[in-house]
Amino acid sequence: MNRSLRAARVATFAYFTLTGFLMGMWIVHIPAIEHRAGISHAVLGWLLLLLGAGAFVAMQIAGPLADRFGARTVVPVSAALLSAAVILPGLATGPWVLGAALLVFGFGNGCLDVSMNAHAVQVERAYERPVMSAFHATFSIGGVAAALVGARTLSWDWSPAVTLGAAGVLGLAVAFAAAPALLPHTPQLATPATKSGRRAATPRRIWYLAALALMLMLCEGVANDWSVLHLRDVLDAPAATAALAYGAFATAMTAGRFLTDRLAARFGPPAILRYGAALGAVGLTVAALSPWIPLALIGWTLFGCGLSGCIPQLFSAAGHFDPDAAGANVSRVAGLGYLGMLAGPAVIGPLTHFVPLNVTFFLPVAFCVVAACAAGPLLRTERPADLVSR
Repeated sequence: MNRSLRAARVATFAYFTLTGFLMGMWIVHIPAIEHRAGISHAVLGWLLLLLGAGAFVAMQIAGPLADRFGARTVVPVSAALLSAAVILPGLATGPWVLGAALLVFGFGNGCLDVSMNAHAVQVERAYERPVMSAFHATFSIGGVAAALVGARTLSWDWSPAVTLGAAGVLGLAVAFAAAPALLPHTPQLATPATKSGRRAATPRRIWYLAALALMLMLCEGVANDWSVLHLRDVLDAPAATAALAYGAFATAMTAGRFLTDRLAARFGPPAILRYGAALGAVGLTVAALSPWIPLALIGWTLFGCGLSGCIPQLFSAAGHFDPDAAGANVSRVAGLGYLGMLAGPAVIGPLTHFVPLNVTFFLPVAFCVVAACAAGPLLRTERPADLVSR
């Protein structure tokens, strides 16, 4: 294995870590930014939709740009945009300014999310073995680092503008320092549809993968938004104990992603999605039905373990289906997946008016079952003859 390929993998790790770090720095400072802007929780909830909207639009733009100009060009520019934008929420003094800041910040996040995943597919193709899940694990590591750094700077009474500004400067340094190590753009032979100048339609299998991403990332969003409330409101756990639910899920997700690549190399991506989604369904069922806090924590841990490798397999499958349209295909899957993540609170919240919170968890359980059943047909290894195989 040549040195340039290893350097490209390290650079990709750097961008995933940077994205997790910058997003984490924003999340850690949400209460302080909310106070500075003088808005309520309800207004913040609406403004967060602008962050999601910016990210979704950017994903649809950045994917085709990565296919045309190469991820080596789009990734550093996107990283620089996100790094510059992270300071904007810290400067906001009102709802309108904060909304505009979140729209720009979300746009930068969407651009980098898709382009770095497109480059990760390119690295994985060069390695000729699964390496995608480890990249997603380092995103989580970046979030953990942000939590630690943010907690320390908040204890020093640093303002959000100062801390986020420092994070942005660090991000700009990483964005340009890692850029030379990225792999060059190597367009594949164009298909007849591409040669004719007309934009080829998105293959049906890509939309199926995107639908699965929506369902599974909705499941992940449910854990992010409702796991702590589940322990606190359903099982009457103390606040400190309830926080362990999300901690157990997030830790299991991170650890599982570091292990998934080896398992995928041995058993294949369909097995990872099939048994991972099935384990997720079992884990969330245990959490939902458990009358005991320790057993519920075990359930959330199993849920995290199961989901950990699923989304990377979907991104990888989308990117490898057609190397000449990897960015566009990844953008479809990532875009719908992101909508699923945002839909978690919107779907589960209203259902709690009719049934207890733990009963609503059987909707994501059903989504996990669907993913487990669809794993084989959607992640089969056959490719069209003119496409490069993994």
